[in-house]
Amino acid sequence: MRPASVLLTAVTGLIWGVTAMVVIGVTLTLITGEVALPQATAAGIAGLLSALIFVWRKSSDSAGGLPAWALSAITVFLVLMVASFAAPFTLPLNTVPVWQGLAVILFVFSVTAANSISLSNARLGALTRYERELIYIRIAKGIGFVIFTIIVALPFYVMVMTSLKSQQTLLANPLDLSIDFSKGLDGLFRSYVELFTQFNFGRYLLVSAYVSVSTVVLTLLFSVPGAYAVSRLRFPGQAMLARSVLLIYMVPAIVLVIPLYAVFSQLGLRNTLTGLLIVYPATTIPVALYMLQGYFRGLPSELEEAGLMDGLTRIGVILKITLPLSLPALASVSLYVFMIAWNEFLFAFMFLDNPDIFTLSRGVVSLNSSEVPRQHLMAGAVIATVPVLVIFLWFERFLVQGLTAGSVKG
Repeated sequence: MRPASVLLTAVTGLIWGVTAMVVIGVTLTLITGEVALPQATAAGIAGLLSALIFVWRKSSDSAGGLPAWALSAITVFLVLMVASFAAPFTLPLNTVPVWQGLAVILFVFSVTAANSISLSNARLGALTRYERELIYIRIAKGIGFVIFTIIVALPFYVMVMTSLKSQQTLLANPLDLSIDFSKGLDGLFRSYVELFTQFNFGRYLLVSAYVSVSTVVLTLLFSVPGAYAVSRLRFPGQAMLARSVLLIYMVPAIVLVIPLYAVFSQLGLRNTLTGLLIVYPATTIPVALYMLQGYFRGLPSELEEAGLMDGLTRIGVILKITLPLSLPALASVSLYVFMIAWNEFLFAFMFLDNPDIFTLSRGVVSLNSSEVPRQHLMAGAVIATVPVLVIFLWFERFLVQGLTAGSVKG
């Protein structure tokens, strides 16, 4: 193996060993409540040697014996246990032994898989520039995936686990984010029950659902004919209108909220849902127009011309031909607008003072006080997050299809 290949292989294994150990060690601490200090040095040595063993075994001419990945996994385990003196997380073996065993298994699997994927094209001889760059890209993609997962999953996990705790447990050990099943389901979900029975959260959910759905309906009601007109009809200023629909987003919302607050106060629209149903569609219609006009342009105009020749009016063509063919785009726009309205906070915070008409985001902020336990605040955040997360995952295929459709003309 050339020195450059040895160095690249060793650095790759070192990176994955340290990364896997740190992530798994932090996860073990959060799950068990025990302070697990990951042995990064031992993990790095284990990853380094396993990477070298993997490349050597994969490049070996002999066909017999263990496969490269199996020999690499054995190396990871043995070196980790020897280098860390059988304490990879600095915890005694009799402390949460099941979780420690699962953590070690996960570490061995993660490092072996990462090395196998990253070094699949590595060999004993010199590597070409393309092969080296391929390894660099795989490492960068893997690190990016790990960081993205941590950024998304860690706050959500902390939020959920905190919502399942009692006030006494949080005061005793704020870092203990393990699940205590001894309290039973009633004890675990006590914060959620109290939110709906004592803090009027059921009404917040209904108000947010009403405002979000109404915003979607109003947005589609204005954006569908507007997008169709921009993409199909010919009129003065059509090109300028098509290019300028997103100019509203150049003005920050914080700049708009002050004059809107003054105007709505004079018109009696502040502290009403009507005011929100004026502001929200005004901010979502431009992006809906922009998304839909690209999709409408991608639809064959011959279908609409055939409908006009068969006696349909322009409205009939839109309702019976254009809209049925545009369901993916309509679904993606609806989902996007719903998420904006559901999560919007600034205008709801400025305009709404009556708790009876608080949206969910406004209601969660009302819990952020010294009189409300922290677990109730976290439970409210979970309730605000889960519905839109489920809806997004369910309609994700429509979102991707709607965003890409119409971008390429055939």
